Amino acid sequence: MKKPEQQTDPLQFMLPFSGRVWTCMLLAWLLTSLLMLVCARLSPYEWYSHNDCVPVVENQFGALNSMWFTIGSLMQQGSDLAPRASSTRMVATTWWFFTLLLISSYTANLAAFLTTSRLGNIDSVEALASQSKVKFGCPVGGAMYNFFKNSKITVYRRMWDSMVSWSAKNESFVGKTSEGIS
Repeated sequence: MKKPEQQTDPLQFMLPFSGRVWTCMLLAWLLTSLLMLVCARLSPYEWYSHNDCVPVVENQFGALNSMWFTIGSLMQQGSDLAPRASSTRMVATTWWFFTLLLISSYTANLAAFLTTSRLGNIDSVEALASQSKVKFGCPVGGAMYNFFKNSKITVYRRMWDSMVSWSAKNESFVGKTSEGIS
């Protein structure tokens, strides 16, 4: 049997998680960013001045920086932003543990999705004859060739017809068994 042709899907990277999980992840990211923003605004330790002579204080965790910090953590990327207050550090640490578990689960599921085939089980001759994804054939002039060619049984006749239709593309009949196994 020849291997089936692979179909590529540009969104295949999303298959390890369901749509509901992706939606929950998006909501968790937005809520964590909002919580980071609120904690940073309420904590006096997050406010600082770049210059000791100028009494203007700033907070590094604005709306965009909070979102950047959490998405960077989710993607396992570093950031120049570092929480200073205990409250923002607790939010960041909780988010880091969440993303660690999420990425571990995603990686394990992705490996499983990439190694398993999306073909249904072929557990009988009837199942093989009724599907069209897995191409099959036999060596020309051999016993199996003559069996399928001269068979009066409907299933084997249907298999022969499939092999004949694929033979135009040289996909079903081979000279030796070793040529057909790939």
